[in-house]
Amino acid sequence: MVKIYSKALDQSIDIERLIGHYKGNQPGPTLIFFGGIHGNEPAGVFALKKVFENLENSETPMSGNMYGISGNLWALENGVRYQKKDLNRLWTNDTLKDLYTNKPHHDNKDSIQQLDIYNTLKKILDKEKGPFYFFDLHTTSSKTIPFLTVNDSMLNRKFTMQYPIPMILGIEEYLDGPLLSYINERGYVSFGFEAGQHDDPNSVKNHISFIYLTMVFAGNVLKNDVNFEEHYKFLRSTLKKSHKTYEIFYLYKIKEGEEFSMKDGFINFQKIDKGQNLAISNGKNIVAKSKGRIFMPLYQGKGNDGFFIIKKTPYFFLYLSAILRKIRFDHILPALPGIHWISEKKDALMVNLKVARFFTKQFFHLLGYRSKEIDKTHLIIKNRETASRKEDYKNAFWNRR
Repeated sequence: MVKIYSKALDQSIDIERLIGHYKGNQPGPTLIFFGGIHGNEPAGVFALKKVFENLENSETPMSGNMYGISGNLWALENGVRYQKKDLNRLWTNDTLKDLYTNKPHHDNKDSIQQLDIYNTLKKILDKEKGPFYFFDLHTTSSKTIPFLTVNDSMLNRKFTMQYPIPMILGIEEYLDGPLLSYINERGYVSFGFEAGQHDDPNSVKNHISFIYLTMVFAGNVLKNDVNFEEHYKFLRSTLKKSHKTYEIFYLYKIKEGEEFSMKDGFINFQKIDKGQNLAISNGKNIVAKSKGRIFMPLYQGKGNDGFFIIKKTPYFFLYLSAILRKIRFDHILPALPGIHWISEKKDALMVNLKVARFFTKQFFHLLGYRSKEIDKTHLIIKNRETASRKEDYKNAFWNRR
């Protein structure tokens, strides 16, 4: 057990790996929330603790199960993002295999935490019945409205469309090893929720409302049992304009040893122009290569993601991509020269860059593929749809609409 502190609430609480577990008296989905994967983001942990207390005290009727899992306990206790390595960049098959083969060294706190989280998660999956839903609760270093970060599968899209806040697609193309990308590759509904700035008291409130809405959307509780309308209106009030979907198209990655700092005053979703000064790297200005919106600018000591740039995704393209994925249009691609399957599951393609130049990145995105360049001549594009556990969620209300 460790003691963690919230600057936003000026409050401390004691927590263990399992923040809480609430079991319903009827069969239903199993919800798994993660809070505090980054130790300087305790808002999600405090929100989960509060919701579990409310559920217990009110004896809220529920179907299925809900779990809350704390992330980097060592980092939470010390109020830092991580010790040596970002815990939300370690969830790859190779890293986990190495973790089990060699075991983490006692001075590598982040890997010790990862192994314990993995074992906790495995016990829940072995014990409970699906369908399973996974949610990672975060906050940001810059001021922001709440938003969702979503790996681009149709199951994720359909479920997240229920929330009255922006959805950001495509983050998996730019980050290696996020926890929920690892889970999403196993076919489950899984996405992140960013509630606001680290030390903003509203971030805890936003997390609480998100948790209650999620319980309703997944079919675990009835609207009237959790003041659904109140929580829905509260989250919707944070969005000044209509619900929008955005896609990431650029990430400035900070190199090892680089002296990087953002220009002061940027907030999430702020419009930027081509040529605008955004940051300073080793004494030189970094300017925007195109117009768009700044996304998650780095205003904290640790982290390698300097800033992202996003653009709005028109509804027509979301509709078109749903059709193309349904008819499996991507299965035509290997008939073209320079493109071939590299997986028996047919979820990944090797593409010769001489061929790829005839297709825009947006074209591959329409088909549900995200690309990773592996050398100067080839890239790998990987699809989320093949792994999706469509049968698990076929009877869910949100998936039948």
